[in-house]
Amino acid sequence: MLSTSAFAETAALIGDPARANMLTALMDGRALTASELARHAGVAPQTASGHLARLTTAGLLAMERQGRHRYHRLASASVAQMLESIMAVSADLGGAGANRRKSPVVGPRDQALRRARTCYDHLAGQIAVAMADRLVERGYIEFTSDGGALTEAGAVFLHGIGVDLDTASARSAGRGSGRVFCRPCLDWSERRPHLAGAVGAALCRTCFDKGWIRRADNTRAVAVTPAGQRSLSETFGLRIGSEAVGLA
Repeated sequence: MLSTSAFAETAALIGDPARANMLTALMDGRALTASELARHAGVAPQTASGHLARLTTAGLLAMERQGRHRYHRLASASVAQMLESIMAVSADLGGAGANRRKSPVVGPRDQALRRARTCYDHLAGQIAVAMADRLVERGYIEFTSDGGALTEAGAVFLHGIGVDLDTASARSAGRGSGRVFCRPCLDWSERRPHLAGAVGAALCRTCFDKGWIRRADNTRAVAVTPAGQRSLSETFGLRIGSEAVGLA
């Protein structure tokens, strides 16, 4: 049972600006070193080490050793889901009370994030929401207030484009995985759901493996390649232009 003190401790850990920057930097699912996270947070390496130790002890981060290096990553998909939810609420509030002000002008990097990005291990942004919309319209997935489900027709479709659902199912069913097979995830920039869970992660891996999308440097944003534009048009019926995402 969740105690009030544990809830408050978790909120306090995330509420520190340096730690919040570190957690946000790990939202693309990759593992980073303490030095890399220190640069993201704008703090000294020694200060970053202290923050990382607290986040790891609390169970928000996991640390992996590889040779002389230590890499830090989000401990689980549930941590990423919590962070994405906080981002959505924060964006809606836009500041508190008298400090509330108009949203800043969206710059090129922000626009890239809104267009397409990784949300831990699945896709988010305008393109991901459009993909989820099309899957729902075709009866391939079902979203409700309680969660999501992949239909038989949806399994056939995803298998057909190379999505490894067998591995996704095994990872979801694994003992102690705590991983939901298929679920909606509220997109913080679009305010509508994109596809998450083991199915969403498998679809994201397929998009990377097929070269439909590629990572942008030093950001969670991903870019759709020319091959990806053609394939997303053919498979999902999406028209992806330079500034808009629509139906083909």
